[in-house]
Amino acid sequence: MRNALLLTFTLLLSACASMPPQQLAGDFSRTSPQQARDANTKGQHVRWGGEIIHVDPGADATCFEVLGRELTEEARPDRHDAQQGRFLACRTGFFDPEVFTRGRQITVTGVVDGSERRKVGDYDYLYPRVAADVVYLWPKTPRFVREYEPYPWGYGYGPWADPFWNPGYFYPPVIVVRGHGGGHHSGH
Repeated sequence: MRNALLLTFTLLLSACASMPPQQLAGDFSRTSPQQARDANTKGQHVRWGGEIIHVDPGADATCFEVLGRELTEEARPDRHDAQQGRFLACRTGFFDPEVFTRGRQITVTGVVDGSERRKVGDYDYLYPRVAADVVYLWPKTPRFVREYEPYPWGYGYGPWADPFWNPGYFYPPVIVVRGHGGGHHSGH
């Protein structure tokens, strides 16, 4: 009985971990920023995310230039190398560029409302543009660095030095955490 309860609790926690935050939940078009750039997708309700390239606060709205990434099940931009092209997301109000800094991850929801040409270096780039109703700034993720201590008998580090190497058995790895932060969002 106890194991069944533990299993149920673990499954519930894992299910919650893969759900998007409430502000980002819903049904959205599967159109990517790259597809929106190449086709007429005006009016589609999308959920896009990526890494902030630049933030441009205007008199009434703030526009985010974003390097699009695929989203995980929880709607967070995935950290692999593949990208989905750049896009612009504009939202009414002021968003501080000192908080929404270059490289931070955001996910936006909104309606594709056209496109805009801007220069990337000397290249004339066509950005799909989203009128955002939600801008969700993800907390900074810590970077884990594993540092192993030698075994007490001094044979060295890692599997090449000891055929019975089991990281963490005698001396657990030290995990150094760099970075911290909380999530910020705006929207309804």
